[in-house]
Amino acid sequence: MLSYRHAYHAGNHADVLKHFMLYLALDYFNQKDKPYWYIDTHSGAGVYNLHSDEAQKVSEYQQGIQRLREAQTLPEKLAEFLAHLNHELPDNLYWGSPWLAKTLLRDSDKMRLFELHPTDFRLLLDNMREANLGRRGIVKQEDGFAGLISLLPPATRRAVVLIDPPYEQKQDYAQVVQTMKDALKRFEQGCYMIWYPCLSREESRTLPEKLVKLMPDNYLHAQLFAHAPRADGFGMHGSGMFVFNPPYKLAQQLQETLPEIAKLLAQDSGAKFVLDCQIK
Repeated sequence: MLSYRHAYHAGNHADVLKHFMLYLALDYFNQKDKPYWYIDTHSGAGVYNLHSDEAQKVSEYQQGIQRLREAQTLPEKLAEFLAHLNHELPDNLYWGSPWLAKTLLRDSDKMRLFELHPTDFRLLLDNMREANLGRRGIVKQEDGFAGLISLLPPATRRAVVLIDPPYEQKQDYAQVVQTMKDALKRFEQGCYMIWYPCLSREESRTLPEKLVKLMPDNYLHAQLFAHAPRADGFGMHGSGMFVFNPPYKLAQQLQETLPEIAKLLAQDSGAKFVLDCQIK
């Protein structure tokens, strides 16, 4: 099944959490002169038009990135994130993770992007061609789980990996866990960032505890809930980011910003954040 397209959800509360944490991770990696790889297993289209028919159908961005843009004050790192977005793209556009990464990667760093959906792959290819990645970037229409394993370990022995499947099939959850088992065997020191939706279904609720067991002494787990679960159990009420080998400063940065993010993006009194970490 390849029905999911992120264009309908671009800029929502889940994107804010995912992209803000990715921004912090890449910024941290840039503080060392050593090159690194950025690997994105489910890249999407790369850039999204918030005025498109898809985005306007549900207008989720209005309760996500738009609220940050309308905020009077923001914590320092969150303000930096928003300023970077506004510098790189006009208000009607919002970045996917590939475009965000390309704005931060240096000439010595490499980018490897995977997208299986044929429509989004063509858009991704066009967008990344416009980004003029040159030899730094490779875009492939392949299964990102298998593509990731084929690249490990990277020659640089430094990498930020984003694993962000649509979870439109139940087996995606099990595939994430199995892929991480394989990835850690090949390249244990990589920074792996796994996004997942917070749903009422069991697979979503149990994914974090399964991931913890893979590396119980060096992880960070952040959850952002925009509203309380619906009575009918339908829909995504929040999202999580699970990070293996998190950047040293990430926990403190999130402690300083997640309270404000949760307040800004709250849709009802059930909005909250949860932050858990265990770092060597």
